[in-house]
Amino acid sequence: MGVTGATGPVMDRDEVDRALARLGAEHEAIETSLLALQDHAGRRLLEGAELTGTTKERWTSAEASITLLWAYFDAYSDTLRSAREIRSRRRWSSREDLVELTELLRGECVTVAGSTTATANAPTLHGTGRLSQAFSLAALVERMNELYATSLDMVVTADAVWSALPARIDLLAAELQRTRQLAHSVGVRPGEHPAGDDLERITRTLTTLRERVISDPLAFWLPAQGSSAPGGGRPDTTVYDREARALEDVRREIDAVLTVRQDAEARLVKLRDVLSRADRTLAEARSARGEVLAKIAASEVPAVSGPPTALQEQLSTAAEYRRHAQWHRLSPLLESLEAKAEDELMRARESLTAVTQPLAVRAELRGRLDAYKAKVARHGLAEDPLLIERYDAARRMLWSAPCDLRVAEQAVLRYQQAAAEFFGGPRVPGQAGPSDRRGDY
Repeated sequence: MGVTGATGPVMDRDEVDRALARLGAEHEAIETSLLALQDHAGRRLLEGAELTGTTKERWTSAEASITLLWAYFDAYSDTLRSAREIRSRRRWSSREDLVELTELLRGECVTVAGSTTATANAPTLHGTGRLSQAFSLAALVERMNELYATSLDMVVTADAVWSALPARIDLLAAELQRTRQLAHSVGVRPGEHPAGDDLERITRTLTTLRERVISDPLAFWLPAQGSSAPGGGRPDTTVYDREARALEDVRREIDAVLTVRQDAEARLVKLRDVLSRADRTLAEARSARGEVLAKIAASEVPAVSGPPTALQEQLSTAAEYRRHAQWHRLSPLLESLEAKAEDELMRARESLTAVTQPLAVRAELRGRLDAYKAKVARHGLAEDPLLIERYDAARRMLWSAPCDLRVAEQAVLRYQQAAAEFFGGPRVPGQAGPSDRRGDY
């Protein structure tokens, strides 16, 4: 190009159009990411939580960064809008238009006022003494990427801890409560038996641990070494694991007491627990069956039987035998009941697995569809009309209720086949490839 300007060679019309197309796609991707961050469950939880410690400090910074991200995005949007307006003035842009467009698209023409940045806790202009700062569009995108990555890392990390630890602590606390009740029934009490004192200590530790996890989740995060991905790492379960082991030790101690003092009662308690789990599993299977029938079409869902009432009646008989010290009758009945109860639990689990199989198939198809969509995007084919149409058709089937799995699977296979032909790879098994891009869909 023979024409030059303040930012170097002036772009021609084709270069301007390509740049505007690229920036438009970039703008859409940034907006999608910001909206996803805005709607992230972890961010909503952080906004409403009473935070302390490290989490409070980092959330203050992340919240300011998110606010700043939107300010940057608005400035980016305004600049892109201005460039589009200039380009749309006339079909064949004049030299003056091209100079102005070159300045907008390549120069440092995006100005962010200090009133926005200087008050934010995110790393910005604060401390520089400057009232404003000018960015090029490329530099602004780089800056937004940095702020987005740090904000997303904080949100994802807190959400991961909250999703993992409190629920596990609650389950352990429930197990602790059952153990306390069992311990009390055999005379294992605080001040009278070491296991009773251990139960009190575990109770206090779990209560404190849960409060700390809720208010400062980042204090319980172990970052992955060498990982730069948002949320790279895992929750720190050291304290939880220690207390879980301690509770298991107490449970073994109580079992030893039960073995010595009341073996029969221990076996009855275990039987009640197994039958209760079988009953809950069957109830879950019945509930899941209704969900499957509502969400999955043309699927044969097996019926779920009722609770094992006969075994419950035999269990009541066994308790009566123990109460009246009829050990010669109780022993064979307990042996028979233990075998039947385990079989009943296995049958209940198998029933739940069989009932939920259609949901698992649908989940697998959804995952496969999204994986191929990501692959298509990596190959730069996200805008291909055929692929878009086949993806939308498969997605509508998989995310609608009731979902016909057979039809949905064929739709996913057609999308895979079309994508595979673009990639130049082997044909997807189980699906006849179309003879041209106008094949059935």
